[in-house]
Amino acid sequence: MDPVRNSNGVDKMEVSNGVERILIIDDDKDLRFNLSSILKDEGYDVLAVEDGREALKTVQNNSPNLALLDMRLPSMNGMEVLEKFKRIDKDLIIIMLTAYGDVKDAVKAMKLGAFDYIAKPFDNEELILIIKKALSTQYLSREVKTLRRRLGDRLAIEEVMGESPRIKQALKQVEIIAPTNMTVIIQGASGTGKELVAQLIHQKSPRKDKPFVDIDCGAIPETLVESELFGYEKGAFTGAETRKEGKFEQANSGTLLLDEIANLSDAVQMKLLRVIQERRIQHLGGKRDISIDVRIIVASNKNLSEQVRKGRFRDDIYHRLNEFQIELPKLTERKEDIPILAKYFLEEANSEFNKKVNSISSEAMKFLLNYSWPGNIRELRNIIRRAALSAESDTIEFGNLFLDQTMLASEAINPMKLLDKGVSFEEITKEIEKDLIKSALERSGGNKIKAAEILKMNKKTLYRKIKALQL
Repeated sequence: MDPVRNSNGVDKMEVSNGVERILIIDDDKDLRFNLSSILKDEGYDVLAVEDGREALKTVQNNSPNLALLDMRLPSMNGMEVLEKFKRIDKDLIIIMLTAYGDVKDAVKAMKLGAFDYIAKPFDNEELILIIKKALSTQYLSREVKTLRRRLGDRLAIEEVMGESPRIKQALKQVEIIAPTNMTVIIQGASGTGKELVAQLIHQKSPRKDKPFVDIDCGAIPETLVESELFGYEKGAFTGAETRKEGKFEQANSGTLLLDEIANLSDAVQMKLLRVIQERRIQHLGGKRDISIDVRIIVASNKNLSEQVRKGRFRDDIYHRLNEFQIELPKLTERKEDIPILAKYFLEEANSEFNKKVNSISSEAMKFLLNYSWPGNIRELRNIIRRAALSAESDTIEFGNLFLDQTMLASEAINPMKLLDKGVSFEEITKEIEKDLIKSALERSGGNKIKAAEILKMNKKTLYRKIKALQL
């Protein structure tokens, strides 16, 4: 279960194993002890305090899911505590504990935001039922919010993709192909947004209210691909204890995205071709055909026509899939979109981490525009998220940009490979120098003085080398 944040951004702890946390506020020591024992036996994580001031600190520091709040407390009554609770965490569920004669006040408390009340002396089973109902309501409310947020994210896809000519071209192609049932191949390097484009096609299609299902063909062991795609019957193989639907059935009437399709084996490609042609599947271990109505979109970070020429992808399935193609550019080919994407990812990070980072410094933005982005949009998103989280002011500074060192290393010049190609020592030295200076300039956001400091080089020497190497 994902952590839930209260209105102050504190994680609403459903402790490591998914257990809800309940806070008891009552000045009766015996009642606190008895309630704690009952709730712990039910599997809840329990905190107990005796007055309102301690309760407020506990909510701020521990963010419980639910509070059992006594109406009569020393120094600050339950109604006052309730109002302060709601200012700290509007999502906190509050159940009032009240003496029989205070029922009118308890009803008033519900108007102020309490979920329910229970009169003392209360029946333990009744209390547990009320708590379970309250937590179930909270869970459903959270699911609705998550669904709305995801829907909002999907509707925002088109707005945040950018304004560059290459992206406008891709979006125009989406508009053309979405209303049809044609199969689409989306190609582009890893991290360029292929899944987002597939979702956008689904959103704009007549199937938008039906399932969108995706499967990463490169992330599943070859022995499990068929069962994941086509499903299986009970007893089809060791461990198949129940009947299971495959991705094609799950996506029935909707859209199925086969991501990184080039990773499928020749045998699975043959079966997939038959399914695409006949629109029927058969479970592993099954004997009957199952009709399917699925719009298929495939994505690949490899050029599929090249894979066909190299004998790594079947030409028959390629030509069956290739009804329409969308090619997505690398981030370095659409640098004018970087500020738009960075702003969107910053807003996303602010919402997730409850931060208020409003801008990106000119030095940091200069770096973002000059960096080579081997990980494309995915890498940009990760860097902005980390930067927002580490920012100590309302602005992302250059020092907040933590790069993926593995990505940087993968871009470095390999001298031995150059030697194997017969490149001279002088040319290799020049390439290594160029690579180091480019990396330093990228890290410094184009600031030559800072690049010289990174390289521990005299700045005049650096200027001279930049000119000589034509950087």
